[in-house]
Amino acid sequence: MANEPKLLSGGNPQIDKGDGDAPVAAYLAAMPGWKADVGRQLDELVVRLVPDVNKAIRWNSPFYGVDEQGWFLSFHCFTKYVKVTFFRGAALDPVPPFGSKDPDARYAHLFEGDEVATDDMVAWIEQAAALDGWHGF
Repeated sequence: MANEPKLLSGGNPQIDKGDGDAPVAAYLAAMPGWKADVGRQLDELVVRLVPDVNKAIRWNSPFYGVDEQGWFLSFHCFTKYVKVTFFRGAALDPVPPFGSKDPDARYAHLFEGDEVATDDMVAWIEQAAALDGWHGF
């Protein structure tokens, strides 16, 4: 259909920049295949753990933040996994498994069939939301 978002490299939806639930919902709806379930589960988990979370779409990725504290999490579709970015991930315990060029950021990768709401993911989201996050936009 002409109104469906274009899928970029790795199956990442191309969604216009925007703030609030609506653009994030559009991103989640456009995620392909099994990645859509991962995205929906991540979004529901963040909302459950951080009830006053702010949402936005930037650079074709959903961002989650807390007023006055900045953005703490984002995710992005790649061909074989969904990459979850914790902007202050190096300060989390345990530290998410994948490093970044940014010494503060750490990543977790979710593959097809992976459980999303693991003990580590819950702990990372709760801790990350309590930290001063990224104030990039």
